[in-house]
Amino acid sequence: MYAILDIETTGGKYNEEGITEIAIYRFDGHKIVDQFSSLINPERPIQPFVVNLTGINNEMLRQAPKFYEVAKRIIEITDDCILVAHNALFDNRILTTEFDRLGYPFEKQTLCTVELAKKLIPDMPSYSLGKLVRALGIPLTDRHRAQGDAKATVSLFKMLLAKDTSKQIISETVRKDPKKKLNSKLLNLIENIPSEVGVYYMLNEAGDVIYIGKSKNIKKRLSQHFTSENRKSKKIQKQVKSVNFEKTGSELIALLKESEEIKQIKPMFNRALRRSSYTHQLTSFVDKNGYINLSIEKADGRKKAILTFSNFQQAKSELFKITEEYNLCQKLNGLYDSKNQCFNYTIKECYGACINKEPAEEYNVRVKAFLEKKSFENQNMLIIDRGRDVEERAVVLIEDGKYKGYGFYNLNHQINNPEILKTIINPMQNNRDAQHIIQSYLRSKKVLKTVNLSTNSINK
Repeated sequence: MYAILDIETTGGKYNEEGITEIAIYRFDGHKIVDQFSSLINPERPIQPFVVNLTGINNEMLRQAPKFYEVAKRIIEITDDCILVAHNALFDNRILTTEFDRLGYPFEKQTLCTVELAKKLIPDMPSYSLGKLVRALGIPLTDRHRAQGDAKATVSLFKMLLAKDTSKQIISETVRKDPKKKLNSKLLNLIENIPSEVGVYYMLNEAGDVIYIGKSKNIKKRLSQHFTSENRKSKKIQKQVKSVNFEKTGSELIALLKESEEIKQIKPMFNRALRRSSYTHQLTSFVDKNGYINLSIEKADGRKKAILTFSNFQQAKSELFKITEEYNLCQKLNGLYDSKNQCFNYTIKECYGACINKEPAEEYNVRVKAFLEKKSFENQNMLIIDRGRDVEERAVVLIEDGKYKGYGFYNLNHQINNPEILKTIINPMQNNRDAQHIIQSYLRSKKVLKTVNLSTNSINK
């Protein structure tokens, strides 16, 4: 199955572009079986040359959904698909970057119709989408708009499949299918592994754990390990003699277990994950005019962090959301470089703190509201998530912003008192990596509910 797509962006610095429009066609090799297209509010200005090229301007996108609002639909329509695009490296990078900002690992195999066309239709004067499809007699409407370009790419890919008499494209697709390459030894290792959420452990002949990982689908992830041709995977394939696993039901608990156990056991092939899992943090300071500014900084354990992030783009995207939700100033939060007013003031979404028009006392009330609600150190709660079966729930305990541990309880017990629920908690180490995992998960994923320990109220 293929997901054939096209993306239009704002332009700008590398890896700072935002998506303005996306179109995806799910294609089974013969016909389109599903489709999705939408304008996207990129939460940043569009470069003027891009406006001239695509016709998409900032005003058109003001009421469009933001990326996080369509992310679930994109995941659904691309599920179990190979991504196909004209210049797939670009489209895949843009899409992966947007999901990175949400803290979601979006990993797909790709096929590029530029590269395929060069192999299967050599000596064409140009391989740009417009000139190529015109030369091949493929209709193209709405050039430089996502839906028109994606539809033309579907027709081009269908033609390339027909011209591929040696079936290189199909062979490549099969080669990337884990089930087709597992040798008998590795196939036996995963035969009884479930396709469920949990943590898995690879052991060598001496019984030492050489790798720990987590996955929403343990069996699928192990298949990927055992079919990958990168250097580390090949070394693992040679050394692994057995595989164990623990189901967690909750992806959050899987992430927390993986992080702590890697630090404790230090498996030889987990070197990268022994380091801190976040690179940037959100801090605050009061400027000379008395306004509380929010600022993105590189991670520094010596400084007090409000929130932590896996990368700069994720931090920037979240700060844009915070600024919008609390009607804060883009300039004060370092999101708009100007000696005068910020962009939001020009469209009446900022009250003028950037030019000292709004009193600092009034502005700071909203910043403090954010700090009280979102700052991790203020959190006292239970996070309730799915358990290992339908009769069970998983729970994570946070007290005074400190991660205390996790546990499981049976629904038949009818436990409603958080104090009783805390007795089932397995104590775990509190560290900034664990706090970062919990923060990121709550920002990007849905849990069943949270229980506020201060008021014993339940927030859906």
